[in-house]
Amino acid sequence: MIHTTSFEVGGFELSIETGRVAKQANGSVVLGMGETIVLATATMSNDPREGLDFFPLVCDYEERKYAVGKIPGGFNKRGGRPSEKAILTSRLIDRPIRPLFPKGMRNDVQCIAIPLSVDQDYPPDVLAVNAVSAALMISDIPWEGPIGCVRVGLENDEFVLLPNVERAESGNLDLIVAGTKDKIIMVECGAIEVPDETVVNAMRFAQDGIKLICDRLEEFKNIAGKEKRAVTLFSVDEEIKQIIRNESGAEIEDTIQNPDKAS
Repeated sequence: MIHTTSFEVGGFELSIETGRVAKQANGSVVLGMGETIVLATATMSNDPREGLDFFPLVCDYEERKYAVGKIPGGFNKRGGRPSEKAILTSRLIDRPIRPLFPKGMRNDVQCIAIPLSVDQDYPPDVLAVNAVSAALMISDIPWEGPIGCVRVGLENDEFVLLPNVERAESGNLDLIVAGTKDKIIMVECGAIEVPDETVVNAMRFAQDGIKLICDRLEEFKNIAGKEKRAVTLFSVDEEIKQIIRNESGAEIEDTIQNPDKAS
């Protein structure tokens, strides 16, 4: 079944659809703003991977040249290796969503964002984060979302929500904030001699947009979401932890706080 929703953020309409494409994924959405359209999928393995002491999460932003109207010619008929922008966008997706997975989770999870079309007035990086958040929300993958992500610019001492590329580059502030509706998880900022107070106020301004996105994603989950699956969570035996604390706890604490890096 196809489900759609749309709402206004910063004066722009953001639309989300699920159920039309990538239906084999645990969760998938097509998110659009203006002429920028991003497909996001979230998938998870049925069983945890044995022998790991970390959560195997992969976040990948896959650029497509056709998204900006370019078709590769010559020997290489497809896109090449990821650009620096694609790698940074993948990290932009990873950082805010990773802390919200259950501690001790060892199932493989892959979150893929693919821009199908790109309009320079609506940069796809921030939209990709929101698209992955929406895909995880409606999936059966355990995740304590949603998150929202917005970009904030500064023009004539006024904050601008979701500025386009030209406005973001011409201003003194290019701030990306991601978080839940009541907490900020990630901040990425480029600025030209902007006072600390201005950056803090910009983060507060961003939180209003984030809360709006989170509220709408929760509503969308109630319409199109699946029931979350139960997964096996791994933890270190408390007895082993206590032995380490008793035998080496003080030494570990002193070493961590030692200002001598070589030591």
